[in-house]
Amino acid sequence: MKVIKRNGSEAKFDIKKIVAALDKANNSVDESSRMTEEEIYEIAGQICKNIKSIKRALNVEEIQDIVENELMQRNYFSLARSYITYRFQRALVRKSNTTDAQILSLIECNNEEVKQENSNKNPTVNSVQRDYMAGEVSKDITKRFLLPPEVVKAHEEGIIHFHDADYFAQHMHNCDLVNLEDMLQNGTVISGTLIEKPKSFSTACNIATQIIAQVASNQYGGQSISLSHLAPFVQISREKITKAVIDELKDNQIDATEEQIANIVEKRVRDEIKKGVQTIQYQVVTLMTTNGQAPFITVFMYLNEVPEGRTRDDLAMIIEELLKERIQGVKNEQGVWITPAFPKLIYVLEEDNIKEDSKYWYLTCLAAKCTAKRMVPDYISEKIMKELKKDKNGEGHCYTCMGCRSFLTPYVDENNKPKYYGRFNQGVVTINLVDVACSSKSLDEFWEILDDRLELCYKALMCRHNRLKGTLSDAAPILWQYGALARLPKGEPIDKLLYGGYSTISLGYAGLWETVYKLIGKELTDSEGEKLGLEILTRLNDACAKWKKKENIDFSIYGTPLESTTYKFAKCLQKRFGVIPGVTDKNYITNSYHVHVTKNISAFDKLAFESKFQKLSPGGAISYVEVPNMNDNIPAVLEVMKFIYENIMYAELNTKSDYCQVCGYDGEILIVKDPDGKLVWECPKCKNRDQSKLNVARRTCGYIGSQFWNQGRTQEIQERVLHL
Repeated sequence: MKVIKRNGSEAKFDIKKIVAALDKANNSVDESSRMTEEEIYEIAGQICKNIKSIKRALNVEEIQDIVENELMQRNYFSLARSYITYRFQRALVRKSNTTDAQILSLIECNNEEVKQENSNKNPTVNSVQRDYMAGEVSKDITKRFLLPPEVVKAHEEGIIHFHDADYFAQHMHNCDLVNLEDMLQNGTVISGTLIEKPKSFSTACNIATQIIAQVASNQYGGQSISLSHLAPFVQISREKITKAVIDELKDNQIDATEEQIANIVEKRVRDEIKKGVQTIQYQVVTLMTTNGQAPFITVFMYLNEVPEGRTRDDLAMIIEELLKERIQGVKNEQGVWITPAFPKLIYVLEEDNIKEDSKYWYLTCLAAKCTAKRMVPDYISEKIMKELKKDKNGEGHCYTCMGCRSFLTPYVDENNKPKYYGRFNQGVVTINLVDVACSSKSLDEFWEILDDRLELCYKALMCRHNRLKGTLSDAAPILWQYGALARLPKGEPIDKLLYGGYSTISLGYAGLWETVYKLIGKELTDSEGEKLGLEILTRLNDACAKWKKKENIDFSIYGTPLESTTYKFAKCLQKRFGVIPGVTDKNYITNSYHVHVTKNISAFDKLAFESKFQKLSPGGAISYVEVPNMNDNIPAVLEVMKFIYENIMYAELNTKSDYCQVCGYDGEILIVKDPDGKLVWECPKCKNRDQSKLNVARRTCGYIGSQFWNQGRTQEIQERVLHL
């Protein structure tokens, strides 16, 4: 068994320390209240059994709770009181400095929890360590000075999750829909240097990657760009290339027909597109932002976003090249082609590409091959999205999320035109619905406690909003002054962008599956469970509507993409309520409204069922189906894509893409238990367990992770059943 120490490092469980602690407490009480030596060893043995039954590494505080409970159950009240007093005194001493031990363990790479906090950050790299160190200081300041005590307490107890507290001390926000069109067409400024409108497609792509890096360094969530904003630069390159070809032919006194010239030009245009797309692919995966990771960037592929004709055909060529580059992958240190985590790709399914006889069907077939090989792109149905995302004029719109799933609400500007690019999300607070259910003795009490917890979330969300109020545009010029989000004058506060629906702020939720099961003993997929689940989400939406009316801020329901928090919530639930079968008996809880990963359900039934819940998660939602290796069954992938188009707004297919650097195995890397009960990754061919020599890519919660995960998320990945 392993123990997570207070500084986050991992150590072997030592029963001698339990015995020593009991012995010390025993000697501190009256002789009449003391245990015998045999009783001490008996209790220590029982504590050991209790720890093993939880099936995960416990931290020191959790083990101390188990010790206290065991003493109380055996009626050793004086001894338990002595133990609790000593524990409290030690806690007071530690509180005098809350960050030193954490930071030291980060520097020495001993912090096991941080190592597995973010599946796309390598904690041994200096820039990542620097970001984590700054994050520890920010979290400490946030807890002690910036947040109300009741919000901090609820966060630490897993009642809510105040996301990204490691960035809260700064005036930073969550995620963006970058207005790349404005920045490329009208110019921008990067690091004090004026960047004018590019004069070729490849230059536009290069500038786009610089913008991506700058934006990523000034916010902490995801960002998205659209290829439609790059498409007009293909024609600029075409005109430039045409002139060059004609001049070359003239200089060499070569006669050529218009058709021959056009063929030469188009070949060079395709070379230009390939060069530009490769720039995006390789720049994104090799860039490192100030937080020590590649930018969390999503690239949007939507044909109907540009007019029919030459521009749409040019956009199709860009999409085709991007898909081909992604199918190929990127080379690892050994020169083997592997699946990169970023950029995340989204492909819109629309009338012109969803049927075999449609003009761009060939792109959809290519997208299917890419999904089977590299897990991207993900798919948005233009048809369903336009039904769900209607503005105040009743017009439906199709647009990308900001990162993995965070969607803006429909918005019409002062000219009565829809606006999405240049908008952003202020931040997220997530409610642990399972805790509400476990705290309730009846369904009536559940609704009462839910309302109380929602008011707590409202208070926490307003803290996020108020932290951004008064932020000057100078804090992040690339965002607020030079077009990524706005073009405000220097020294102007960003306040007007926080109201009226220009930006959103998100109420996340987690564990709807477990919540319904705890309340009525039914699965969410049961008719009664579905009814209650939809009722709970309706209640959350009603709360957001009330807050929006009060504050003139677009509060929106967000299907939280839990990563490390799924484990944190599970641990807190076990601590507060024990192990409840079907509710708290896993080391993870279910993301948002998702069907439980262990539930046997077909891909089509799952997507159809979850589509009902996407409607009630306007601030963000994505559904997935787990599939086996589909490289030899592309027609089946296409059938799933057609079903997505007709039935659900946003979905993805999860497959596996792994490689063992020791033996060259390129099948599925497995999850096994080591002798201590810890879940580890192992090559089934050579039994290699060295994570630094394994390339594993898994969909974590809307995006691909490649740096491994905490024990809760690893168990969730291990227990996923196939839907196809």
